[in-house]
Amino acid sequence: MKPLPLYLDSSVIGGYYDDEFQEATRTLWKQMEEGRFRFVVSALLQQEIEGAPARVRRLMERTFAHAESILPVTVEALSLAAAYLENKVVPATYADDARHVSIAVVHGVTVIASWNFRHLVNLRREAGFNSVNILLGYPSVRIVSPQQLIYGSEEEI
Repeated sequence: MKPLPLYLDSSVIGGYYDDEFQEATRTLWKQMEEGRFRFVVSALLQQEIEGAPARVRRLMERTFAHAESILPVTVEALSLAAAYLENKVVPATYADDARHVSIAVVHGVTVIASWNFRHLVNLRREAGFNSVNILLGYPSVRIVSPQQLIYGSEEEI
């Protein structure tokens, strides 16, 4: 079975070393290594990680050594992010959250993993992103925590 493309935001990269999120995040990494997921991130995330602790930056470098796993920030993605902000899906002070979603959507990645429950992983926000996506002709996106991804397998279904 082909691995599911999975966009990670910076909270998941940091979650690898965070006591609260470490177990589920590391299980997600193991499943990626087993071929269940194909991780992708964006150039925006690369910028966010620059100020992170050295071990987080090293994890990023090891995991995303291949350029095709790093999505560019395009004019189209910035335009979609602006539409999210215009429609108040997230507050303007959290524009990077809107950009993460728009980058994934524009590049055809329809599942996003995050530990950001305030601005990304919640039903109201997901519905807001998807209402804008549908209005503008983009596919729907799922925004879930690593905890939601690590359980179950195709054999169990």
